Amino acid sequence: MLGWGGNSGFHALNLAVQFGASKIILVGYDMRLDQGVHWHGRHQHGLNNPTALNVERWCRAVDGAADVISGLGIRAINASPVSRLTAYAKMSLMEALTC
Repeated sequence: MLGWGGNSGFHALNLAVQFGASKIILVGYDMRLDQGVHWHGRHQHGLNNPTALNVERWCRAVDGAADVISGLGIRAINASPVSRLTAYAKMSLMEALTC
């Protein structure tokens, strides 16, 4: 169990671990606001949008899980081109898919 990370990306990562993945490719884990809030734009109708504090907390949670994931023998690769995450091997999606 990895725990709680406060966002859907962390929970998708946690599910991949729980279901026994041997390799996980992180796609869309930008963890930044300067290039847009979401791929789909800002939430409307009173739904919350991330703040800089949220993003900092999410980065700490996802990066903080890297040692646990590695310790389980799972290879996790960050294929998000503009990601702020630093704890995972970084490569293009095509490289990650073929390695």
